[in-house]
Amino acid sequence: MKRALVLFSLLSACSSRSSRTAITETPPPPPSASPPPSAAPSASAPREVEDAGTEPADPEPSYDELVSALGIPAAACAPLAGDARARCAIDERYKADPKAGALANELWAKWRIAPGVEAAHTMDGGYRGTIRIEPAVPVNGDRKHIEWIALAMRDLDRFWTDLEKLGPRRTTKRYRFRPITLRFMRSMNGKRTPSAYAHDWTVAWNLEGSLHTSADAVRETLVHEIFHLNDRAHAATSEGWWSSLTLSKDYDAIVKKCGTALGCLAPYAPNGTIVRGGTYYAFQPGNGVVEYAAELALRYYREQRAVMRSLPREKPFKCGPPENARAWEAMKGEFFGGIDAVPPCGT
Repeated sequence: MKRALVLFSLLSACSSRSSRTAITETPPPPPSASPPPSAAPSASAPREVEDAGTEPADPEPSYDELVSALGIPAAACAPLAGDARARCAIDERYKADPKAGALANELWAKWRIAPGVEAAHTMDGGYRGTIRIEPAVPVNGDRKHIEWIALAMRDLDRFWTDLEKLGPRRTTKRYRFRPITLRFMRSMNGKRTPSAYAHDWTVAWNLEGSLHTSADAVRETLVHEIFHLNDRAHAATSEGWWSSLTLSKDYDAIVKKCGTALGCLAPYAPNGTIVRGGTYYAFQPGNGVVEYAAELALRYYREQRAVMRSLPREKPFKCGPPENARAWEAMKGEFFGGIDAVPPCGT
C-alpha cells in the first residue's frame, strides 16, 4: 500500500503582501502516530499521458466514495439513481442548513468535489502536542467556509479557462484542481490548528482554522493545498515530490547563503508571508522545498490572474535573481503548459 502523505498546517504567521496568513505544513507524523483514517485513492496512482490536443479524464468519486466522505448510511438514498441519488445524499448530510446544502450540491455538480467530513482521530501536532479532530459540517454559523470555498472554485474554474485560452497544454500530466474530496473537521479543546492538510486528492478543512479569515485567504489557501497534491502526483517516483527533485539545488543554495535573514531572503521569497517569530514562510526552517514550491505556485496564480483580469500587479517574480527565473521556468513548464501571461522582463 502506498504511503499517504499528510501535510499539517501548524504555525501562525503574518504577511506583508499576501491576502492570507502563512500555511505552515510539516512532513508526515512519525510511524508511531496514527494518520487520519480517511485516505482517498493515492495521489501517485498511474495517470494517462496526454496526447496533443486531448485532455485525460481525472477519476471522479463514485457514489460509494461520496457516501463514505459524507459519513451517512449507504442505504439512505438507495431508491434513487445517478445524480438524484448524489443530491439526496448531500441533502441528508446538510439537512440542518439548506443554503449550505445548495453550495455543497454545487461543489459536487460542477466540479465533482465530495463535500464530506473528516473521521474522528487524534493527531500528533508536533510541539503543539496532540490535537483531537472531530468531524464537522459547515452549516449555519459555519456556512461561511463552504461559501468561500464555492467562490474559490468558481475563481479557479475561470482561471483555468482563461489561462488555456492563451495557449495549448504542453504537459504530460494534467494540473488537477478537481475532482477532489473535501473533509470538514473541527479541532477541539480550543485548538485552531491545523487549518488544513492535504493528502491523496483530499483536502481536510478546519472550521476553527486560524487562517480562514476571508474569501481571499481561503482561495489562496486552497490554491496552496491543491498544488501540494499536484506536486506529489507529478513526482518521478512513488516516494518523491517533483519540487524536491527539481528545485532543491537552487533552494538549498539560497538557504545556505541566507539562513533565515529576512533582508537576504527577500529577493527570493515568492510571497511576503512571514512566520511569526521566524522568517519568510517559503524558507522557514523545517518547511523545506515543497513549501517554497507551493508558494511559488501561488505566486504564479496571482501574477497570471492579475494580468488576465487587469488587476494591480506586483513586480514579476521571474525578473528577480537568476534562481527565481529558473524556478519559474521549471514550474510553468511542468504544471502550466509553459503559459505565461506576464510580459518578459525589461518590457
